[in-house]
Amino acid sequence: MLKKRIIPVLLLQEGRMVKGKNFKDYVDTGNPISQVKIYTAQYTDELMFIDIQASLNSRKTLLNIISSSAKESHMPFSVGGGIKSLTDIREILAAGADKVLINTSAFENRDFIKQAVKKFGSQAIILGIDYKYDDTINQNRVWTHSATKQTIAEPFELSQIYEDLNVGEIMLNSIDRDGMMKGYDIDLAKKVSKTIKIPVILCGGGGNFDHLVDVFNKTEVAATACGSLFHFGDNSPMRARSHLKNQGILMRSIR
Repeated sequence: MLKKRIIPVLLLQEGRMVKGKNFKDYVDTGNPISQVKIYTAQYTDELMFIDIQASLNSRKTLLNIISSSAKESHMPFSVGGGIKSLTDIREILAAGADKVLINTSAFENRDFIKQAVKKFGSQAIILGIDYKYDDTINQNRVWTHSATKQTIAEPFELSQIYEDLNVGEIMLNSIDRDGMMKGYDIDLAKKVSKTIKIPVILCGGGGNFDHLVDVFNKTEVAATACGSLFHFGDNSPMRARSHLKNQGILMRSIR
């Protein structure tokens, strides 16, 4: 059985970490390099950077942060935000990232993803699915462009389409639960993780360690991605890992 992972998510804006609710109302949460050092000391499984600006200037800042972070730590890095070309992927991986997270471009251009997988390998490509519940139709719908554009796609069906692209992982991110710290979307996570054969990362809603326990006990999700859980309060990946191990969940051992 694969060991479960906990992935802190660092949202970046103008070189600083930020955190919001429902993909808006962002507040500054500190210096990303300082946080990387803390997560390194905590033996964190993996780290994810997402550039929410995704502009030319922010990309340069992002690459510098990745490069500096890679020098500080040996944990794997995933990086997302505005990735539209093979050149974008190459630059990010060359800066020290291990994987890239692609969202809007994956939805709009499946051929791009096929080329990326062929060029860089399945293990380097994570496809993100941001979704929100639509009360008018009583169904989830996928949103793109940093949750500013609703599509007619349904996240469960899209996850199956993405699996066929031979990518390494899929990340489900609930816009409704983002930053709310009230728990993850267990229902969709269970449905997707039991259907597709590639690892699923679940994001949106983590507020305490028992929320993580619920995910790993009730679904086949491979990893939980957390932002607010570690930004607000004195929680840490090390304490989370200890709590999960005490609940009988298989986690990476610290040597």
